[in-house]
Amino acid sequence: MSEFGISALFGLILGFMFGVGCAFAVLYTIYLGGYKKALEEGLLGRKSARYIESLEKVKTRLAKRKSSVFE
Repeated sequence: MSEFGISALFGLILGFMFGVGCAFAVLYTIYLGGYKKALEEGLLGRKSARYIESLEKVKTRLAKRKSSVFE
């Protein structure tokens, strides 16, 4: 029984390590793909409507934050 317990524990640890490692690899790939796409879109001469809307939201948020700091 002790041989089975050690083998099961080894399999559990090894399986958990590979499972978490693969999950991290997938998440990193998704993150890296999004980062590359953002760089490509940032270098385009013509900006999309969504980019312009998001930029305006960020500017208003920064303006509110800046005005609230001085009050």
